[in-house]
Amino acid sequence: QVQLVESGGGLVQAGGSLRLSCVASGSISSIRTMGWYRQAPEKRRELVATITRNGTPNHADSVKGRFTISRDNAKNTVYLQMNSLKPEDTAVYLCTVYISGYWYWGQGTQVTVSS
Repeated sequence: QVQLVESGGGLVQAGGSLRLSCVASGSISSIRTMGWYRQAPEKRRELVATITRNGTPNHADSVKGRFTISRDNAKNTVYLQMNSLKPEDTAVYLCTVYISGYWYWGQGTQVTVSS
């Protein structure tokens, strides 16, 4: 069993910042890729950013230059620093990790950006 717990979501005004965290625990041998997706009401789930075990990031075009993904392997934690937030960033943000051939998902944390 792998558990993922996200935190850091909330309500923020446009132009503001938030930092999301996701801690993985349980039957963890070696976490390879960690990442964040988001899902807005009536929209498909979309990739926000991923990061490999050695720290190579990949950000969606829609967040490049505004969001930064990072990770702390010793703490089994992945972060998402979100700056210059826009109302269209409003969504549930879900953490995901890839371990031994499987993707595991957290429950998500709500991010709401007001205009």
